Amino acid sequence: MGDPLYILAVLAIAAVVVVLILGLGGFGKGGAFNQKYANKLMRLRLLFQFIAVALLVAYVYLRGQGGQ
Repeated sequence: MGDPLYILAVLAIAAVVVVLILGLGGFGKGGAFNQKYANKLMRLRLLFQFIAVALLVAYVYLRGQGGQ
């Protein structure tokens, strides 16, 4: 639980959730915010998802190699 890689992975997942909620909220409300930030939020979500998956894969790989 105190593994730094695990903590980073959890934080990356939390960042994905926050950006996803912001994007869904903006999409639901529509208007100027959605027009201005919809694509930026989607790109940011994809970046955070990539980071989260990479961290999770690294964590699982290192745990399997006896890295912990």
